[in-house]
Amino acid sequence: RHLEASLDSRGSLDLSKRGELREDAAASPGRGPGLASAQGLPGEAEDGGRGRRIKVGGPRASLIPSHRLQGLSALTEEAVQSAEKPEPLANAGPQAPVLRRCELPVPLHRRPVQAWVESLRGYEQERVGLTELHPDVFSTAPRLDILHQVAIWQKNFKRISYAKTKTRAEVRGGGRKPWQQKGSGRARHGSIRSPIWRGGGVAHGPRGPTSYYYMLPMKVRVQGLKVALTVKLAQDDLHIVDSLELPTTDPQYLTELARCRRWGDSVLFVDLEHEDMPQNVVAATSGLKTFNLIPAIGLNVHSMLKHQTLVLTLPTVAFLEDINTGKRAARQRPTSLFHVRYILFCNQRGEALQLMAVL
Repeated sequence: RHLEASLDSRGSLDLSKRGELREDAAASPGRGPGLASAQGLPGEAEDGGRGRRIKVGGPRASLIPSHRLQGLSALTEEAVQSAEKPEPLANAGPQAPVLRRCELPVPLHRRPVQAWVESLRGYEQERVGLTELHPDVFSTAPRLDILHQVAIWQKNFKRISYAKTKTRAEVRGGGRKPWQQKGSGRARHGSIRSPIWRGGGVAHGPRGPTSYYYMLPMKVRVQGLKVALTVKLAQDDLHIVDSLELPTTDPQYLTELARCRRWGDSVLFVDLEHEDMPQNVVAATSGLKTFNLIPAIGLNVHSMLKHQTLVLTLPTVAFLEDINTGKRAARQRPTSLFHVRYILFCNQRGEALQLMAVL
């Protein structure tokens, strides 16, 4: 194509007119372009009976056979097609399928985190695909101070101390003065149940029951949950499965599976809803003390830190990303069992008030 463009720009003939010139040259061999081009001398030819002369030959103009130009154009087209279609890499193997993609918006400066999806149906089905995790939930900053605050709060907010001691007024006896104020030579006392007497009351002792309840802000609690999930994933203690389906109800199968995959001695299984949990995994975990099963709404920092391995299902991952991302999600969705009970209590109270208003 480049050669054709250069020839047309210099005043030569295009491919459609060269056949006519060859016929004219055969008709007039003395002045035809064939003799001039063969001898390398300039000549003239008629332009297909149009009544004008065309210069042929010379140092700048030369006739190229049509079959050579067609061959050059074919080679050029093949080179362009090969450049448009890159060759596949020889070392690239089959890629694992992505079973779930992150549907929530991700910040521009971050990208979703990928994790393997495993299966509990057999010892060999360790990896069946990939899943994308939201970076704001599973790859946040490891704020261990917030993790400590949430762990201590969860340990103490429902603690009630029943320790109680009796004061000098509550101890039996000691109603009268043991001896007179003066004259006996002994120290003055007003009761034998004074705190400095043996068997007397206790000064500044515990006066239970005492509640240690306090509430952390919702943002701090949600951040603690994110930090716990991030730390578990970074330490390779968080595993994601497609479902909690087991081929048998034998607890020995679950222990052997955990030993084969190096999950440790304690495993926490989390599913989306308690009613939809498979019966096999419920029966298998009921016979094991260190293998526990909880719904996604009851997932908390204390349970994650107590167990060595955390196993989540794909619907649970979507649920956690939904309630822990965005500004309104943390206020609208419950993040603990206590929050769920409070919401149920408020709903029941609202229904009761509506019923009273109707009556």
